Amino acid sequence: MEHMEDGLFDMVLTDPPYSSGGLYAGDRQKSTASKYTDTTYNGASRFPDFSGDNMDQRSFTEFMRMVLAKARQKSKDGAVIAVFVDWRNLAAMTDALQAAGWIYRGIVVWNKGNARNIPGRFRQDCEFIVWGTNGQKPVDWKPGAAALQGFYSEKSVPSRIKHHQTEKPVSLLEKLIAISPADGYVCDLFMGSGSTGVACINTNRNFTGIELSKQIFDTAKTRIDEVMAAIWE
Repeated sequence: MEHMEDGLFDMVLTDPPYSSGGLYAGDRQKSTASKYTDTTYNGASRFPDFSGDNMDQRSFTEFMRMVLAKARQKSKDGAVIAVFVDWRNLAAMTDALQAAGWIYRGIVVWNKGNARNIPGRFRQDCEFIVWGTNGQKPVDWKPGAAALQGFYSEKSVPSRIKHHQTEKPVSLLEKLIAISPADGYVCDLFMGSGSTGVACINTNRNFTGIELSKQIFDTAKTRIDEVMAAIWE
């Protein structure tokens, strides 16, 4: 991001490592495959582990504050940010977003509907999208202008067709992207396998993605290139 022009993006939509997968330090320090995937046939453990998922809560908050502060610098006035997180680090993410200078606007709920049944406990069916704006975002009160939902029920990507251990469904990302301008410019700071890029292609948005792992980046590039090629056929 240091080499990007300031004020570029209409929306930052990203799914960072949650640094979660457990309540204790020993749990968080495990590999992402052991925390988030299964090892059965076609399980998502077949994909490479990703880094940055082993922080304690204070480190995670500070890391995300630094990342989101730089993202705000690269975003337009009134731009929207939407960041995935789970229940364990939800409070840390809302703190980081505000400390980075974004105006905190609320939480969108994603109901995956695939949590384990543990007798005597509430199911952890949902993940969350913390969202905000870079300064004020004027409300469009024109007739016909619609509000976006704050709750989405979208099934998780089946392991057999995943490209990444913690891949998010493109259909969900398309719904979230709808808050940005029709020809807007979307950035994903933790691109993973490129699902946000695919959603941008499908909704006619411009896209920039950042990914630390070369292996995972190459997967994203191949996937996005294939979607683009299919459109031009």
